[in-house]
Amino acid sequence: MAEISDETGRQIGVLINRKGQVEYVMVGTAKQIQMPDFGRARVSTDRFRGLRCVHTELVGESLSHDDLTDLALLRLDLMAVVQVDRKSGLPGLVHAAHLLPDRRETPDGIAATNGTTDDASELGVRDEREDFAFLEPRIPTHLDTDFVELIESLEEEMARVRLSARKRQAGRERAILVNVTTGDADDAAESLAELYELAESAGVVVMDRIIQRRQQIDPRTVLGKGKLDELLIRSMRLGADMLIFDAELSPTQARIIADATELKVIDRPQLILDIFAQRAQSREGKLQVELAQMKYLLPRLVMGSNAAFSRLAGGIGGRGPGETKLETDRRRVRDRIAQLERQVDDIGRQRSERRKSRVQKHLPIISLVGYTNAGKSTLLNALTNSGVYAEKQMFATLDPTSRRLRLPYDQAVIINDTVGFIRDLPDSLVSAFRATLEEISDSDLLIHVVDVSNPRAGNQIGSVNKILGELGLNRIRQLVALNKSDLAGRDQIELARREVRLDIGAECVPISAVRRETLLPLAESIGLVLAHQDENVSETASAGKSG
Repeated sequence: MAEISDETGRQIGVLINRKGQVEYVMVGTAKQIQMPDFGRARVSTDRFRGLRCVHTELVGESLSHDDLTDLALLRLDLMAVVQVDRKSGLPGLVHAAHLLPDRRETPDGIAATNGTTDDASELGVRDEREDFAFLEPRIPTHLDTDFVELIESLEEEMARVRLSARKRQAGRERAILVNVTTGDADDAAESLAELYELAESAGVVVMDRIIQRRQQIDPRTVLGKGKLDELLIRSMRLGADMLIFDAELSPTQARIIADATELKVIDRPQLILDIFAQRAQSREGKLQVELAQMKYLLPRLVMGSNAAFSRLAGGIGGRGPGETKLETDRRRVRDRIAQLERQVDDIGRQRSERRKSRVQKHLPIISLVGYTNAGKSTLLNALTNSGVYAEKQMFATLDPTSRRLRLPYDQAVIINDTVGFIRDLPDSLVSAFRATLEEISDSDLLIHVVDVSNPRAGNQIGSVNKILGELGLNRIRQLVALNKSDLAGRDQIELARREVRLDIGAECVPISAVRRETLLPLAESIGLVLAHQDENVSETASAGKSG
């Protein structure tokens, strides 16, 4: 090989099976060699392809980045480079490497790194060589490694690691979270941390979190072709079967990324919709979730390319309408959307009648609003001695619940628990849940529940107020309940107070929904606000009569 390479001035390579037989011969250029087309056929994560590559190198380099990429993507047993002495044409040192089993698993089966990157040109500033083992460079006559025994022992170790992980994660999908940003790295990290919480709420095992900073987003592949290959290598190393992007992907981007990686690809809105599909219990909730999903998927069907979504049947991102909905034509999908919208409108009218009935009883209406997982349902249960479902997970509440509450001084009110907000809430979801959100519009007072122990509390306050403004609900007076204050430091509480003063100018009451003794000041504040509003109404009415 060295002699032929020297005579032709081209790299020469072979792929050798474990019996020592040459299966492929490759002839490249002076600087690179092209691997055979294996049709991107995936190999089990528990084993290698059964082929080792040996190729010559004419310019004195050792293993290149392309060599390591081919080694990982094709799951070769070994990649070896034979340096050719251009003076004598004889083989020089042989540089070789093989993949390593991923030992970085926590007891929960999640990759311990969870590292992020913020380099504008590299996906993963981490040393990529941590995924490979490099053999000591030697001349061919001194190579004494039993390659077959080495590879078989590696496969046994990989199988043990995977089997242990699968037992711990039975039935759960494994994903890598990806954020591509052109802005501030801290904002991207905060957004990715929230995506991590969303993924966990959806039952996904998060294997790694990746942030890439770029000057501009690639309009076709978001990350760029080379970075997609690196991401695919990472997914293969960790056994991930899904990529979740922390942004809304266009139909074309989703298709291209899915085709390039052969992985399931979903975006942030689709993950949120899936969580809603899991949580929906009532007929109303299921109708609204299906409507939102149909509206989200319609433009993807319009593109006429279902290939990117064929992998979404079942599991995360595939609940609700289901695979058959993706296969229907545009006319049937639009007919279904129209049908669902009529049913949601009927629900809206029914809710309107119920609200009229409550208004006629002259009971003040209070609505709990706030970021998802802030503790609204827990607070409702504590105030009214109810048993509304409350869990420490995002979007635990979808269906609004109303309860009667008796305040100090024997004042009765109706208090509503509502669906939580989140930044970048899909427009289709807001539209579908308009009948539910209308419950808030007739409120006399909003109790804005804030998880003050959350380091992102300030941004969450801003996100909630932005959504309230978009819905035209910021005209309703707010009272801010700084929940989980028992878990927050004094500085956190004061910082939240300043954020509230800047954004709303509302009164803040520190509470802990799990400690009933902290709720009396909140109940008294609610009573005072409502009494003050009644006084204003009476004064206005008197002024009108006298006029």
